[in-house]
Amino acid sequence: MRMINDSGIALDSLPAFTPVYKPDGSIEIRFHRNIGEEITVSMDAPLQILGEGGMFDHIHKVPIWRMSWVNEDGLRMSWEKGERHTMLPGDSLELFGAVFNPNEDGAEDWHYTASIRCLIGSRTVYLEGHVKLVYSGEFPVHATAGFQLEVQDSGNPRWMVPGMFYKDNRDPSCHRIYPRYEEHCYDAESMTADAWSFRADRCSLPAALVWTDGMMTAISTEETFASSRGGTNQAGVAFGRRKGQTFLRLHFPYTEEPAVFYGFPTSKPADIPGMKFEKGDDLTFRFRMYLAGPELHGYDPFIRSLYDVNKEQHPLNPWMSDSKAAELTAYGLFNWHYKPEYDVLYETIAFDRELNTGAQGKADRPHMHVAWVSGAPYAYSLMRYGAENRNKDYYEAGRRVLNKIASGIAPLGTFWPEWTLENGWGTGWNPKPHWVQARTVSEATLFMIRALSFERNAGRTHPAWETAIRSNLEFACRAQREDGHFGSYYHVETGVVEVWEGAGGLLWIPALVEAAELLGDSRYKEKALLAGQAYISYVEDEYIYGAPEDVHLTATSEDGYNAVMAYMSLYRIDESEEKANWLRCAASAADWTMTFRWSYNIKFPEHSLLARYEYHTRGADNASPANNHLHNYGLVCMPEMLQLFDATGDSYYFERMRDHLLCFLQFIAREDGDFNAYKGMVTERYYNTNCFQPKGMILGLAHTWCSGLILYAHLVLRERGIEMK
Repeated sequence: MRMINDSGIALDSLPAFTPVYKPDGSIEIRFHRNIGEEITVSMDAPLQILGEGGMFDHIHKVPIWRMSWVNEDGLRMSWEKGERHTMLPGDSLELFGAVFNPNEDGAEDWHYTASIRCLIGSRTVYLEGHVKLVYSGEFPVHATAGFQLEVQDSGNPRWMVPGMFYKDNRDPSCHRIYPRYEEHCYDAESMTADAWSFRADRCSLPAALVWTDGMMTAISTEETFASSRGGTNQAGVAFGRRKGQTFLRLHFPYTEEPAVFYGFPTSKPADIPGMKFEKGDDLTFRFRMYLAGPELHGYDPFIRSLYDVNKEQHPLNPWMSDSKAAELTAYGLFNWHYKPEYDVLYETIAFDRELNTGAQGKADRPHMHVAWVSGAPYAYSLMRYGAENRNKDYYEAGRRVLNKIASGIAPLGTFWPEWTLENGWGTGWNPKPHWVQARTVSEATLFMIRALSFERNAGRTHPAWETAIRSNLEFACRAQREDGHFGSYYHVETGVVEVWEGAGGLLWIPALVEAAELLGDSRYKEKALLAGQAYISYVEDEYIYGAPEDVHLTATSEDGYNAVMAYMSLYRIDESEEKANWLRCAASAADWTMTFRWSYNIKFPEHSLLARYEYHTRGADNASPANNHLHNYGLVCMPEMLQLFDATGDSYYFERMRDHLLCFLQFIAREDGDFNAYKGMVTERYYNTNCFQPKGMILGLAHTWCSGLILYAHLVLRERGIEMK
């Protein structure tokens, strides 16, 4: 522990926890109280007290007592006297001590107690610690406690903060501005820095992970911590590399540095709240630590282990069954979003209808993307629900929207990505107005295929749909590179691929697979198999990016969904020796996707809407590092996640898919006036942190895709004879 008072005076050190990676797999804990002793370790972990300055003002290597652990056998400890103790899973270690301030006649200002346990998790062993700090100084101080791991391993670091930060987090060519890592840089204005700290509630799991040449290191905590002063105290996570030193860090309370990302290109100033300590005040926090080899998928056992812990402590809170949710969302799609005068589904509808009238309709968004945030997936779901429930109005509404989409073929041969009331057909929200984005049109094609298949099975034909589907698929075949890649952005007039970077074209794979089956064209299957090889590198790099139009070349939760859909489609139709490889890719992509999914329930401000309605966040997904809010788009891959569970027998996939649905069986308006919405409305955004809006709010707009995906999930479950409550 490192103590720094308000004047910036460094105090003496407390014991800290230092895992040491051993290539031979041995496990030992070195306990050193001789502060001046020279020790070679793989990681230092000083627990520090910071003054009112920023977290990165006080980075110190403090050789103190050590622990290390690599394999699943347990822990071996040693003290400087040569005593040894083997710590096996289930064993615990109790520590206590005091901090002396040499500048104040040895006065003891801080005391600590610490308890460390070795625990067995999912496919791994990890350390869990409880620390209590007590301030006994005579004068009040304002400070932040920081628990830090200093990684001595070599190599350029690669980062993960689940849901918030992946790799360097932002490609230099990305058109959006949000936090990015770059060594030897600390520029708040451009949101580029070699060290970052975040509030815990930005993270699907409050953790920081780093890969170096020889190891992966992880540290985590809980969203909040206890203090004798009471209240809800927000923790934080941090990481960085300064002066050749790589470190991970936990903060109590949080800091956000070098800037606060509020969802916009212009950031807010750093937020360093600190805490006031008077004599007798204390704080208590929990941490967990995990080590693994340098494999990029090494995060998965840790994520699974903490999910197992959290699911016992953080219950789900669905308001209704999925069948009731389907009834309400179908009602909402038809009554609020469907506009028969244009045969479209408006993307957003304001909760406040009087406001919309006063604003001359401008509170609504009279636009329709052909997929993604509106369009084919949800028109198909409404049509199918209407057919299966003998509701002619719902069926006709969905069918007419699909007719509209099929009629809009752009010069390059794909669907037009977007229709607007102002301009008719157009290209959408791309960085350049003449671009067509692969994901939007490939997803539209996929769900048009599913709609056509459903109708054919019922004895109904739609020649215009089939013509439009073939036009899109033939374009994809022409655009496909020799290695199988489809590119991400196309010129709307010429069809030339203008951007190859990214995995935005992944959904051409399931579209081609399902078209090969429906239309009997084996070429489509061959093209899909070739594409499967082209996109493996994104999955193996644990960095899949480029799906949404509005966050150009960003790694998002939606990229994970698309990869699962793509590789499960290949697994289903390929009987060659590659079949197992497709399943491996689908499972790996699903594991990565789960890093965006909340495994705990956020504590919202007492008087906020989400607190008053007891909204439980377990199962929600962060949209992306560039778009911090909770959303339900993961329902789009529900059939593929269930197929993955069938193929692997791994209940983790079923449980986490179930969590996602049950989370969003909340906040479906049950009647007019429910949470200030109208019956059947569902919002897109639940504000989980200090981004876009205050924590605890929701966006007062109903979104087509949010209702449509809940309806779609119900149809998938009903086909399997499953009802979730």
